[in-house]
Amino acid sequence: MKITLQFALASVLLMMGWRIAHAADLPRAGDTAPSFLLADQSQKTHALSDYAGKWVVLYFYPKDDTPGCTKEACSFRDDLGQLDKLGAKVIGISVDDSDSHARFAAKYHLPFPLLADKDGAVAEKYGALNNFGIFKIARRYTFLIDTQGKIARSYSSVDTSRHSQEIIEDLKKLRNP
Repeated sequence: MKITLQFALASVLLMMGWRIAHAADLPRAGDTAPSFLLADQSQKTHALSDYAGKWVVLYFYPKDDTPGCTKEACSFRDDLGQLDKLGAKVIGISVDDSDSHARFAAKYHLPFPLLADKDGAVAEKYGALNNFGIFKIARRYTFLIDTQGKIARSYSSVDTSRHSQEIIEDLKKLRNP
């Protein structure tokens, strides 16, 4: 029991240390957002350059159809009208494939692109990849990208129950300083 508890504690501390050490890998406000070219749930290819002149809410999430990811996606879906009025486009990215994204989008009526970053290369560019060798998963990070393609805000600590509203509040402030 004592060894199991020590192992669990050591694992948690290692992950916390790793997260802090890699926080410097995140693009920061003012940095040019890393480009991408990925297929969505309908096999349509999307590039960041397709959204030039628009605000982009680029959110990375761990796994389709899991409780936290579903809550986050549905919140963006429910708040899409407000985000549209603010000129923002929502894009989700995970390491799941397009077929998984298609099932997830259909099940929850998600009207925005979910991009398949199967090898995790884009998530890695954004510092949002947990790579465990044979297993990769995206971290729950979001990047608000301005009309010039620059990172306006990054979110590495996301509360799925209020994240969409947090983005809306920040967009209002950033658009009308």
